Amino acid sequence: MIKTIPISELKDAYSVAGKNVVVTGGNRGIGRGISQAFAEGGANVVILCRNVDSGKQAASELEKFGGKYTAFQCDIADYESVKAAAAEVFNFFPNVDVLVNNSGVATTTPFLAENGLNEWLRVVNTNLHGTAFVIHEIAPKMVEAAKGGTIINITSIGGQRVSSALTHHNPPYHASKAGLDIFSRYLAVVLGEHGIRVNTIAPGNFHSDLDKDLPQSSIDRVEQSLPMHRFGEPIEIGALAVFMASPAGAMVDGVNWAMDGGALCIR
Repeated sequence: MIKTIPISELKDAYSVAGKNVVVTGGNRGIGRGISQAFAEGGANVVILCRNVDSGKQAASELEKFGGKYTAFQCDIADYESVKAAAAEVFNFFPNVDVLVNNSGVATTTPFLAENGLNEWLRVVNTNLHGTAFVIHEIAPKMVEAAKGGTIINITSIGGQRVSSALTHHNPPYHASKAGLDIFSRYLAVVLGEHGIRVNTIAPGNFHSDLDKDLPQSSIDRVEQSLPMHRFGEPIEIGALAVFMASPAGAMVDGVNWAMDGGALCIR
């Protein structure tokens, strides 16, 4: 059994310096913000993404922070692709301290539409099954290393409520994120004795690839309704992920942390 160590002072309490971090979808959007936050904190980062050229570009832009960075091609919905990428990760890193499962997709197709089931399978295969594939390949190596660690799954407040269901059809997204919340709690229990903490971050309205096509009028309407009156920025999700992975977060486990500017309070 491995127990996490409590902090006794704030010196270095929020440090992730020297940690080896894997971020799926770390080449853009929220994943890019997470990659940057860990790099700025002194961690080494591997980005897993479908577009490896984009991933390599993102990794090169982190080099100014002085760590080790690279990207490997990975389609998390394809188990064989995940296995190959995991092998590359462990050739690059001797061990993984932090795994952030950020990759995800969404839809606007009604479930009962002609291609609704195809969209259901596409989204669930990525958001839920794909995350499970990555954890299945990387978590056992984290256990074997006997160094503890942190797994952070990026879910959504959409896993806790359904909004605009008649105008913005996204049922597999809601279902997959809710499933990932529960799966993460299970993992927190079974991995706890190995000193591996598992938490989820549930973003609300953040600037990412999922909102880039929204008309400004829609963004303005959402911002007006939120208590914080703005969309979040990807680096803010990164900052919370860094806290969760730091010594200061050693007692944060099995938590679904909504970061939504107060959206759940009003809807």
